[in-house]
Amino acid sequence: MTNITVRIEDDVKRDAETLFSNLGLSISGAINVFFRQAIREQAIPFQIKAVTDEYFNEHNMKILAQSIAQIKAGRGIVKTMAELEAMENE
Repeated sequence: MTNITVRIEDDVKRDAETLFSNLGLSISGAINVFFRQAIREQAIPFQIKAVTDEYFNEHNMKILAQSIAQIKAGRGIVKTMAELEAMENE
């Protein structure tokens, strides 16, 4: 058995302790679970993303680019909020 020293913000440690306690684990136990799963999968056992805002997904960015192109070409469509809400409910 070995010891590992980790620097972490106080609030992150507190929130993690609460979560792991509710799951019946200590922080040490949770780290062991993480390490074993990483070894088993030969990867970090969850996806790490740089962008978490789903609004800027590929589909929405394509629609936005199309809208900008239409406006630049003088084909912009003006709608009132009531009209937009009615379209949403169709």
